[in-house]
Amino acid sequence: MAKEITMPTKYQPNEVEAGRYEKWLEKDLFKPSGDKTKEPYSVVIPPPNVTGKLHLGHAWDTTLQDILVRQKRMQGYDTLWLPGMDHAGIATQAKVEAKLAEEGISRYDLGRENFIDKVWEWKEDYASVIREQWAKVGISVDYSRERFTLDEGLSEAVRKVFVTMYEKELIYRGEYIINWDPKAKTALSDIEVIHKDIEGAFYHMTYPLTDGSGEVEIATTRPETMLGDTAVAVHPDDERYQGLIGKTVTLPLMNREIPIIADDYVDMEFGTGVVKITPAHDPNDFEVGNRHDLPRVNVMNGDGSMNETAGNYAGMDRFEARKAVIKDLEAEGRLVKVEKMVHSVGHSERTGVVVEPRLSTQWFVKMAPLAKEALENQETDKKVNFVPERFEKTYTQWMENVHDWVISRQLWWGHRIPAWYHKETGEMYVGMEDPTDVENWEQDPDVLDTWFSSALWPFSTMGWPNENAEDFKRYFPTSTLVTGYDIIFFWVSRMIFQSLEFTNEQPFKDVLIHGLIRDEQGRKMSKSLGNGIDPMDIIDKYGADAMRWFLSTGSAPGQDVRFSYDKMDAAWNFINKIWNASRFVLMNLEDLEVKDIDLTREKTVADRWILTKLNETIQSVTELTDKYEIGEAGRHLYHFIWDDFCDWYIEMSKEILFGEDEEAKLTTRSILAHVLDQILRLLHPIMPFVTEEIWENIPHEGESLVVADYPTVQPELSDEAASKGMDVLMELIRSVRNIRSEVNTPLSKKINILIKTNDDTIEAFLKENTSYIERFCNPETLTISNTIEAPEEAMTAIITGAEIYLPLAGLINIEEEIARLEKELDKWNKEVQRVQGKLSNAKFVNNAPEKIVLEEKAKEAEYLEKQATVSDRIAVLKQKFL
Repeated sequence: MAKEITMPTKYQPNEVEAGRYEKWLEKDLFKPSGDKTKEPYSVVIPPPNVTGKLHLGHAWDTTLQDILVRQKRMQGYDTLWLPGMDHAGIATQAKVEAKLAEEGISRYDLGRENFIDKVWEWKEDYASVIREQWAKVGISVDYSRERFTLDEGLSEAVRKVFVTMYEKELIYRGEYIINWDPKAKTALSDIEVIHKDIEGAFYHMTYPLTDGSGEVEIATTRPETMLGDTAVAVHPDDERYQGLIGKTVTLPLMNREIPIIADDYVDMEFGTGVVKITPAHDPNDFEVGNRHDLPRVNVMNGDGSMNETAGNYAGMDRFEARKAVIKDLEAEGRLVKVEKMVHSVGHSERTGVVVEPRLSTQWFVKMAPLAKEALENQETDKKVNFVPERFEKTYTQWMENVHDWVISRQLWWGHRIPAWYHKETGEMYVGMEDPTDVENWEQDPDVLDTWFSSALWPFSTMGWPNENAEDFKRYFPTSTLVTGYDIIFFWVSRMIFQSLEFTNEQPFKDVLIHGLIRDEQGRKMSKSLGNGIDPMDIIDKYGADAMRWFLSTGSAPGQDVRFSYDKMDAAWNFINKIWNASRFVLMNLEDLEVKDIDLTREKTVADRWILTKLNETIQSVTELTDKYEIGEAGRHLYHFIWDDFCDWYIEMSKEILFGEDEEAKLTTRSILAHVLDQILRLLHPIMPFVTEEIWENIPHEGESLVVADYPTVQPELSDEAASKGMDVLMELIRSVRNIRSEVNTPLSKKINILIKTNDDTIEAFLKENTSYIERFCNPETLTISNTIEAPEEAMTAIITGAEIYLPLAGLINIEEEIARLEKELDKWNKEVQRVQGKLSNAKFVNNAPEKIVLEEKAKEAEYLEKQATVSDRIAVLKQKFL
């Protein structure tokens, strides 16, 4: 009699997940075991910015990490997953300033200290939101070790790194052309600039020679910068302009005399071969200016408006000034033409405004020696392994072409630069401690680029610069970093060179790179398109487990994933299938306890087969996850659970469970309980909530799946013969059911079944297991023999080692049957061609593992046999009936 259970008939994720996370936290299940005999496995979370809520990309990233950490924890590793958040300088300050602006307040109204207090309030609000979201996703981080990039320990690490690099002359202060964000009024690094194609123009204009002997034509896309020109340049080998070198021109609108210089920078083939030189507003012109000792005339303010050096244009916005300059050039007869064009223009990643190349005094990291060390490390045993491997090339190319990194930001929110300037002497002091007579010194007002502190994350979070810190000694270098390919430059590369510089270790052994979340049409999710999906909405509708299943199985490493509600429906359906299968098992376990589970008893072929399949699944899933092929591991699990366990084994178990043999029932219950337990353990890293809920209802030992043992292969439970036999049996059942379907003969209607065998082992196996054929095929009569004569009017199916005949006189059309068989023959012809193509490829045969080659040869033999059998049957039918 079926046992009464409390599990609802339908999977209700909100009920299953409610309160579960809190129970895990109460039991401290996410903390490291502290067992020094265990191998450590550590991960630091890519710290989300405290600028708002987490998006679907964060959910994907944290889900992949959680899968790895949960599996390693179950496998007996001493696991640490360290959480934390990033202060996100520009982004957070911009958000808070925008909020204040709604109240009519600016940061300058508040002053630096009061403004920073406001940002801390914002940080606390959004940090709480992020923690709530982490909980809903179910991530198993150790909150007792949570860090923030502006906390006291990380601030000490940042200062230590800055001062050390300054003393080693790896950090310097200098005047250079940098990327300037006129809206945020701060410097940007190269990788914080997004290039977009926009409509612009080439403005051609003439500059008159001062001696009145003629004029030169130049072209520019930024005519407003001509106000700061300090030279005109030609190529030294350009014969057209040899006589002009050394002369001067008069700068239109400004009436300033500037020299004509010769420099190899000029491209003789481009335009007129004459270029304007504006050292304060163009990085290439800056270098030319240095070579020729040209003055640097800055004509622009920090907000993008023209300054007093711009003469009549002072106070105008840069784009208004552009129009005015063109209008005035035209009035003077100096505008030759305007060529419309589409060109790539840098925009601020954070504010979206057009970036202005601008002369500025900033702090820089000298990248050449750091990049060299990082590249050389990739040739050693301490190299960072990129998964997929192709992303190492992305990293290497950036390192090979890297520029010095501008690290100062004109912000208030962030790590203040530890440099002071003496108010009287102008002397500069850089150090870990404030100057002793601090009243005579003024600290640099700038803060460090957010990525400067983030680059230290894997070791600063572990207690560095205290190299005796327990976590630093135990868990660094970390094991795996999981992140998107879009921040390889921003973050991954910087963590590598800073870690090598300060710890002489790689920051992580492996870096798993995933792609971006896109919508169903393949578009990147963005506010402007309105196609963003809130992961919390997905969880409310489908549950965290369904979302985690979709995200982890939706793509291969390094690939983008397309979100779709159809896929979410499929994920929910899969969990509902597991839920219903579990309910069936629970209803039929009676009072079975863990001590009653006995896998040594005499087993049916179905029992031996499902245990063999379980072993194969455990091996595949473990190996694939270790290689970070989580999506492929999920597919193996899906097919084992849905096809093998639910659709076949559970159906076959009913033969025993609904029978009278009590001993056999006990065996079947043991198998059901064991296999379901192992399925839940395998699934737990991906679907932690529902697996824990079901596991608590089945016979088990231990307080939680979180710390339960991960399944391992039990070779003594594998039975290759049973597995092969079941493959034939299932092929037979499917074939009979397919034929019944084709001729509209329902399973309830009994039919005669003849099975002609051509293999003694298969014949013996089928005769031993006729009960399954009878249950699933419902024969009137069942004949299994190697001497059967094929009936004339019969439907035919060819399976491994046998031919099936269903004499369905009056129900079949011979021509249609021949057509069906010819379609099947075409399938086997293609399979033979495919496998023989593989086996005739010397590269495959010589390089593939021997096991794979032998498998392909076995397939060839099987396909050739089926090809011949189908061909013979077609010939017989054609000879007799056509």
